Parts: sequence; C-alpha cells; structure tokens
Amino acid sequence: MKKKALFQRNQRLGIPLSGLLLTLLMLPAVAEQRQVLHGHVPRLAAQVQPIGLLPATQKLSLAVGLPLRHQEEFESLLRAIYDPGSPQYRHFLTPQEIAARFGPAKEDYAAVMAFMQTNGFTVTGSQADRTLLRVSGAVADIERTFHLNMLLYPHPSELRTFYAPDVEPSLDLEVPVLGISGLNNTILPTPGGHSGTPLDQSAGVSPGAGSGPGGAFWGNDYRAAYAPGVTLTGAGQAIGLLELDGYYTNDIAAYERSAGLPNVPIRRVLLDGASGTPDSESDWVGEVSLDMEMAISMAPGLSELIVYEAPNCCYYWVDILKQMQQDNAAKQLSCSWLFDYDDPNAEPIYKEFAMQGQSFLQCSGDYVAFYNGVSQWTADTNVTLVGGTMLTVTGQGGPWASERAWNNGDGTHGSGGGISSSYMGGFSIPSWQEGISMATNGGSTTERNVPDVAMVAYDGWVIWNNGSAGWWWGTSIAAPLWAGFTALVNQQAAAHGQLPVGFLNPAVYAIGKGPWYASCFHDITNGNNTNTHSSGLFEAVAGYDLCTGWGTPTGSNLINVLSLAVPITMEVSQTSGQVTVRWNAIPGQRYQLQYSTNLEGGNWQTLASLTATNSPVTQTDSSHTNALRFYRAVLTP
Repeated sequence: MKKKALFQRNQRLGIPLSGLLLTLLMLPAVAEQRQVLHGHVPRLAAQVQPIGLLPATQKLSLAVGLPLRHQEEFESLLRAIYDPGSPQYRHFLTPQEIAARFGPAKEDYAAVMAFMQTNGFTVTGSQADRTLLRVSGAVADIERTFHLNMLLYPHPSELRTFYAPDVEPSLDLEVPVLGISGLNNTILPTPGGHSGTPLDQSAGVSPGAGSGPGGAFWGNDYRAAYAPGVTLTGAGQAIGLLELDGYYTNDIAAYERSAGLPNVPIRRVLLDGASGTPDSESDWVGEVSLDMEMAISMAPGLSELIVYEAPNCCYYWVDILKQMQQDNAAKQLSCSWLFDYDDPNAEPIYKEFAMQGQSFLQCSGDYVAFYNGVSQWTADTNVTLVGGTMLTVTGQGGPWASERAWNNGDGTHGSGGGISSSYMGGFSIPSWQEGISMATNGGSTTERNVPDVAMVAYDGWVIWNNGSAGWWWGTSIAAPLWAGFTALVNQQAAAHGQLPVGFLNPAVYAIGKGPWYASCFHDITNGNNTNTHSSGLFEAVAGYDLCTGWGTPTGSNLINVLSLAVPITMEVSQTSGQVTVRWNAIPGQRYQLQYSTNLEGGNWQTLASLTATNSPVTQTDSSHTNALRFYRAVLTP
C-alpha cells in the first residue's frame, strides 16, 4: 500500500467541489508559476512505512534558500581563482563583492519574504547577501504552502521517530528557490569524536607514544610529529569551529596549562538562541572541547579561536556555515560534526568559502569504509575531507616514526572513506581528482573519492565536561589539527606578502601528482578501513588511497609549497650580451633555473640551483650565446 494513501492531510490543491469549474479554468496559470524543488525527500523515508502525520499545530523552523545569480560566471570565476595559469589565481573576493556580483536580487528576496508571510509564516531572520530567509511556521501552513504532507516514520537504526515530506515541495512562486532547510530530521548531527579507553590500551599494547597521561598525545606532540622544527605558531591567524553545543572555559584553560600551551584568545559567536551553556550530553560537550584543544595544540599562537555555536536542532548548522562565510574572520574553518550533506542550501556556502580564500576542513567520519546504510559519511567536492591514522613517534613526544590507517579492529570504527555513491548524493569526480590511478586503491574514476588527507585520529587526550579527562579517538581529532596546520601555512604566506591558500584540494592534489609529494606528505601504506559491509575495501596503498587520502604532512616542505600563493612570474632582460633573469620566489625555498633552445622539444638544462633568500631572485646567464634560449624557474623539493 502506498504511504500517501495511508496518511494524507493535505489534498495538494485543496479544491472544494463548489469551485471545481473555476479551478479548472485557473489551473494552467497555477501550473505555469509552480516550481518543484528537489532533494527534500530523504532516501530513508522510502525504506520504512509512515506511522502518522506530524501534528498540524507543531511549529518548525525553516530556512528558505535563494540561488546565486549568474551561475556560469560564478563557476567560471571560481575555477580561475584556483588555476595557477589564470590572472585571477587566488584573487579572492569579499562577502560584499560576492553579494554585489552574484547575490539574489533585492526584489526577488522581498518577493520570497512576502510570499512566506502571506502564507502564515513568521520571518525570524534575514541575510545581508539575500541568500537565506529564516522563517517559522505551523505544519499545517507548511503542508498547504509547499503542497505536501509531513509524515512521521520510525527510524530503522535509532530509537526515535523522524519526520519528512511525502513528496518534493512545490511553490506557487515565480522567483526561483534553491531549497528549504529543516523539512526533515532524518539525520541528527552527531559528533565525530568518541571518548573512552582505546582498544590498544585495553589489549595492553603501548600507544605510540605521546607525552600526555598514559602515553596519550596532547599539546606539542602534534607539532613534533607533523611540523618538526617549525617556528610558525599561527600568529595573526584565526580558526573558526562549527559547534552544536557549548563548552566549559575552565576545561580549555586546564588543557592549556597541563600541556604547556599559552592561553589563546577565544571568542564565542552564539546563533539561533544558543546560550553557550553546555548540554547534558557529555560527548557533545566533549566534541567542542576536543576541537578547541586540537586547534590550539597545532597553532598555539593564534590571534583568535572563534567558536560558532548553535543548538543541535533543525537546520542550524547551515546557519553556522553562513555566519562563518559572512564574517570571513577566519581563513581556516573546521567541523567535526556529521550531518545531512544533501541539504541544497549548504552547497553554495562551501563554494563561497573557496571564493573568499577560506579553507574548510571536515572530518570524514568514523565508521570505516562507506556502505549503504552507514550512519556517517561525507563526500562534498567543495570541502577538504580529513581521514584518520594511528601514529607512532620516536620517543615520548618525539618526531614522527610511522603511521597506519586508523581502524579499531572492531569492524565498526575506523577512518571514514569510500566512493560517493547514490545514497551519498552521488558527487561526480572533481577535476583535481582526475588523473589518479585507481587500479590498486579500489577508488572510482567517475565519482568523488574520500578522504583527501589525514592526521592522527587516535590516543588523543582531552579535558572536557567540567573537569573530565581521558582518551578520545575519531577523525574529529584530525580535522581541527589540519585547520591548525593550515593556520601555519597562512601565517607564512602573510609574512611573505602572499595570499591565503583557500580551498586546499586543488593544491594538495597537484602536489600529490607532482615531484614534491614524497617530501611534503607521509605516504601511509599500512592498514585499512575494511568492515563487514565493505567486501574487503579499502586498503592503504602507495600514493592516494581511500583510507588516508594523500597522507599526513611532513612539516615545513608542505608549508612552503602551499604558501606559494602566486604562480612564478619571470622577467628576462639582456644588456651588453649578458642575460638577467628575475622571478618571484619564497625565501628559504630551493629553485632551479633552467634553459632550453627548443621550447617544443624540451631538453631543459640546469643553469643554476639556489636557495632563495628574498624575492624576487636575480640570476645571470653569462654563458648565453646569440642562440635563442627559453628560461624557466622550477620549485624543487
């Protein structure tokens, strides 16, 4: 039996018999104006039978999204900003510039607002760039306005019910609408971190081995492993964290004091009625503390740690994303919560992050290789997805020794990774991920592969929930550590007058495919994230894999390459038979000046090898004859 026949309060058009003739005459006009949205009926709703209707008087908070204008121009500019050969390379825009060029028209925003108010909704918030309109309305108004029924379903894997529409929403409105956030609560955001004694501790195996209590990693241990000898601390940089709970300030202070770290300035941004008071869910509170402590550990000199907090409800995580984008106060952003990545209103925000030069790091999940039904997954092509490893160091708190893909060995928990399949939204493979051999790693040449990079996700020591302390594990350790590492990159870029790195993936994948890979990344070739659902997938292999991506940072080499925010530009002049070559460079980085007499044939000869002490670099070619020569400067590992 079809579920619509079981429960159907809304009759779509709601036509009384007395008005049937008049309605038949009006229907073509209504049909011309009605637009049908997509992506609002969760796949899980098709797997279970509804048990009833959501109460008609219940109020829901929604966000109505409007699409950006001039989509083709927007996408073209975004590609150019990350193309080293383009004059627009890393010429980032501000939120105000994006709004002026691509934001929805003022009259369209006003029309959507009027439409919602006319249909009984209360406007609870607006956006300066006119992309989101926050409203509140009764279920009865939602059903009538969007021509659907709000049904209740039993959740197949959680002890709760969830609500969702029976059909895709449609609106009798000419102004285009991108999506409506908050129409279902199929997926409740969950933290990517887990507290408790790690399995290697339970088995009596020594961890590998941090300077924290019981050999756990904390504080400077992460810098010793991934940024050895680096004096950068993130000075002048801010990190923004997406959080769905509060934290205790005394926990953060205790961690900094115990781990020998300075007190980093912290600023709270409270949204959607959040009070900042921690919830009774200790793991939710712990996730917030974990994220903060990991970011501070990797970048202890931050000018500011911005904690964006909203209640763990409704679509509020989308509000946090939008606030991060509109503030543009932090160039490195991190999220260790897993939520509904099908939300259509989130995708433009990720792209706006990239257009503004903001790096967004997202944990890849903790339920090993992706499979249909996995409770945590991520696959968006506009964020950097961070997997997890198990780290071994040389001596207590010492430098990196080895790593393997994180897998607890319980068949349930390990580094999230896999292929973006239909149940995950089905993201096509992005251009920067093309050209990688998937012969040994089990990846796809047509769909997005996850993760992109990794860091340790095991044996982390955290202080949380008003004095609790202990081990934590999960890719939520890795994501804020990567945000901290990105702050080091951007600090160096700023010191050299360069622009921030922005969306990391185009640069990271170029490094992975190029000659600098071995010097910039620890290639993780041991371990796996297999489980009982994954048919033996996936194994860590040489190069890119679906357990740890390209691997983990080696330190200064990766910082140097990522902080080169402008392509090498060269000037060649000749005076009295002597050729002078000048090019922009990163001080401290090695270059080769090469020449060739045949641009098509190649055969480049090395004229000089040097370490740049300033920028630009000047080099002369005293061996030049009257023969035609072409020059190039090559950044070397």
